[in-house]
Amino acid sequence: MHPNVSAVQDALEASGARDGSGRPAVVRTLPDAVHTAAAAAAALGVRIGQIANSLIFDADGEPLLVLTSGSHRVDTAKVAALLGVSAVRRATPEFVRTHTGQPIGGVAPLGHPKPVRTLVDTALAGYDEIWAAGGVPQAIFPTTYAELVRVTAGTPAEVG
Repeated sequence: MHPNVSAVQDALEASGARDGSGRPAVVRTLPDAVHTAAAAAAALGVRIGQIANSLIFDADGEPLLVLTSGSHRVDTAKVAALLGVSAVRRATPEFVRTHTGQPIGGVAPLGHPKPVRTLVDTALAGYDEIWAAGGVPQAIFPTTYAELVRVTAGTPAEVG
């Protein structure tokens, strides 16, 4: 198992995370990498909105993780105003890896070297089960909106 996947699975277990059926959340490895919400949804046979995109932004020099529905785009001006920061910009691959230890396309909502401020798209609440990345582009795990907010200590927000 890749070290990033192990870190995510360990974090899921430590938090007692559950999937949509109430069972412990388990990271699954897909046969191929899924770098986009559309690819993940196709591989899983679910709607694109059920995919929780993990997007790292640079918010005035600090990392910000936005977990958004795969059917949404993040409105960075709206998020900056919500947080009271001057700018929210897409982070560089180096910034992402420094703060999460994970590559773009596989950033999980947890399992990072230290906690990252997190916003969770309220649009994800409309699904009984959602899927999030597991630390590398071919790893993914099922969860619920309530669990995602709980295990990330995230703040629900309209981010689109």
